[in-house]
Amino acid sequence: MRTLGPLSDPGFVQPAYTRFDRFWLQFLKDERDLPFIYLTLRIVAVLMPIAVLLYMPFLNGWAWGAVAVLYFYLNNLVFKGPFGLMLHCTSHRPLFKPEYKNAYYFWTWVLAPLFGNTPETYYSHHMGMHHAENNVAPDESTTMPYQRDSVRSFLAYFLDFFFFGVLELLAYLRRKNRMKLLYRALLGELSFYALCIGLSFVNFPATVVVFILPFFMFRLITMLGNWTQHAFVCPTEPLNPYKNSITCINVKYNHKCWNDGYHISHHYRPGLHWTEHPAFFLKTVDKYAQNKAIVFDRLDFLGVFYNLMRKRYDVLASHVVNINGAFSSQEEIEALLRHRTQRIKDEPAIVMQPAAAVS
Repeated sequence: MRTLGPLSDPGFVQPAYTRFDRFWLQFLKDERDLPFIYLTLRIVAVLMPIAVLLYMPFLNGWAWGAVAVLYFYLNNLVFKGPFGLMLHCTSHRPLFKPEYKNAYYFWTWVLAPLFGNTPETYYSHHMGMHHAENNVAPDESTTMPYQRDSVRSFLAYFLDFFFFGVLELLAYLRRKNRMKLLYRALLGELSFYALCIGLSFVNFPATVVVFILPFFMFRLITMLGNWTQHAFVCPTEPLNPYKNSITCINVKYNHKCWNDGYHISHHYRPGLHWTEHPAFFLKTVDKYAQNKAIVFDRLDFLGVFYNLMRKRYDVLASHVVNINGAFSSQEEIEALLRHRTQRIKDEPAIVMQPAAAVS
């Protein structure tokens, strides 16, 4: 276990804006989101031309293969994380001022499909269901019914989402009478499938690389992330964000993906700006200690998932921050981690029970 030291995760520092910066700032609702514009410009300048190039008839043979590998690398290892988490941030806080809000369709309907993100589906799922239910059924992506340190359970979780997730989302939105979100998700999903089918007749290999493989990767990464973020759930207080989520601090991932590691504070304050999470964490640190919240230092979500699947609770516990001496030993942390990964039968009677001593 570790002690809480200084945070290296990014906050907001007022820069000296250039004329180019000020041009974009006139459209943005919050100046702190200017990095999203520069990320977008890099994607438009680098990734989109390569996607178009793969469809060109003059490119073939080994040259086409080399460009395809480059596209796969840039899409999935360079841009996918930052772009996906930018969509996450801007789902909670609009990127543009109200008079320019329609510009955001470029992000959701033009850029998002390049990353396998079907238009509107993510927003409908994340805002219309996941945050509304807070990882507790009827959230169809809840991790609670699964043994969360099991590879077999994760595969069952992922395959259920991959094959039935959209249908379950649509059924949920219909039950909740959130028809606008339902229609948006359905339109986006069907439009993406129609796009892939149509372009397959133009150039099937290019469509596989540009749209279909990113689609598989996006849904795998999304579910891996949600699984890890909600792997350690207190069975008696599953609605408590300090006990159903984790936080990862002092990791490169937070610099690349807009402080996404701060998942506890995100569920506690979903509208909190991404630059505010480190300061808010320090301000509310006593609540983390009171709830024995799981905070990992220098271990990101991928590292947590990897060690969780190997059941290396000793490694996981060695990265947990012992805030205000909440834990008496590393053995106590290991026991808590094991306890919070057990299958949970989500019943109202259980949800409403007071916290057990081990939680």
